[in-house]
Amino acid sequence: MTAADPQPKAAATSGDGFFRSRWVDRPAHVTELEPDALPQGFRAAGVHAGIKPKGLDVGLLVSDRETVSAVRFCDNALIGAPIAVTSEARLEGLRAVLANSGNSNVADGARGLETAREAQAAAAEALRLDADRIGLASTGVIGRQLPRDALVSGARACAEALGPDATDFCTAILTTDAGPKRACLEVALPSGPTVRLAGQAKGAGMISPRFATMFCFVETDAEVEHATLDLLTGVCVKRSFDRISVDAQLSTSDTVIAFANGAAGVRIEPESPDELALGEALDALMRQLALEIVADGEGTTRVGRVTVRGALEHVEPVARAVADSPLVKAALLGADPNFGRILQSTGQALGGGTPFVVDLEIEGLQVVSAGVVLDLDADAWRTLERAVESDEVDIALTLPGEGGETEVFFSDLTHEYVTINSEYST
Repeated sequence: MTAADPQPKAAATSGDGFFRSRWVDRPAHVTELEPDALPQGFRAAGVHAGIKPKGLDVGLLVSDRETVSAVRFCDNALIGAPIAVTSEARLEGLRAVLANSGNSNVADGARGLETAREAQAAAAEALRLDADRIGLASTGVIGRQLPRDALVSGARACAEALGPDATDFCTAILTTDAGPKRACLEVALPSGPTVRLAGQAKGAGMISPRFATMFCFVETDAEVEHATLDLLTGVCVKRSFDRISVDAQLSTSDTVIAFANGAAGVRIEPESPDELALGEALDALMRQLALEIVADGEGTTRVGRVTVRGALEHVEPVARAVADSPLVKAALLGADPNFGRILQSTGQALGGGTPFVVDLEIEGLQVVSAGVVLDLDADAWRTLERAVESDEVDIALTLPGEGGETEVFFSDLTHEYVTINSEYST
């Protein structure tokens, strides 16, 4: 341990800790550290470069040691220049990521690609790394030219300001977020030692399947083989950022990058109990960060989860139809137990000709059986009305057939969401 790598103290273990959602269990072998702390061998910075009128807008995260990395991007046909340029880099061995907010480098053609490459080169020069070791990420208004000089100077300024915590970096990547989304965990491994695992995320709107307008950067000081890190990252992304929706809009710039640098001197052997323990911690970290994005969905007041079981070909379309329905989302906002909207969305996804033999439960109370509304007495209705006033509301659908099960976390639809998105570019 060096002076630049102090041991962070454990955060409070009260109910207001990082693992706030009832839908995410904190693994017993995980301890929360100060949320802005970083694993050993990582440094970060954030600066104001002038992309935004005020506030931090360029961030840099770097490993001081050799790393392996794993990357996931969105699959929109329109992708940002940072994704295009990063895709040409050493995706299995990135050492750093340069991110900006306030103006997304999207739809600017060759000029946008040149801006991305110049910023990548500037960061590489300042860090004394090859350019193909630098990942890029950019978020903000789409279709406006990203100020190249500001981004390049911001990259250089960040390299001069690097420190052992992620406080400014977390702030520099925010757009309409109400605040930073981050955590640092200590993971006790079955073999005896501990390692650190940290994550920083952003996202509040344009959130839908196959990511969102979101970033997530994850770091561990464990030594992990690339194949193992890539496998864990892919599995955990599918259970977290692929499971959320605020507005059913697929972004152009979604980016997840995981880094492992081995600074703790602890090797995670493939297919070992240690790998399972690290994977469980990563899964919990990403799921809670994903739920933080939904809970911050540009005015969100409540979060819903819809779980669907039944025929494999039907569960995903039904879950998405319910989660993305503006009528369901409006009812969630008003704490209105109008489950007819859930049934309508379900039938819409199933399509004509499919027997509507569906069971529906809300917060564990069954309200529909085999497609027929149950006769609820006054006490049951009062219980249902109180249940949907909670910050988190659980919806469970059972369809005919077997072999499929899925879940989607979604936000309500608020007046604030409309206000933000009607004024976003002005």
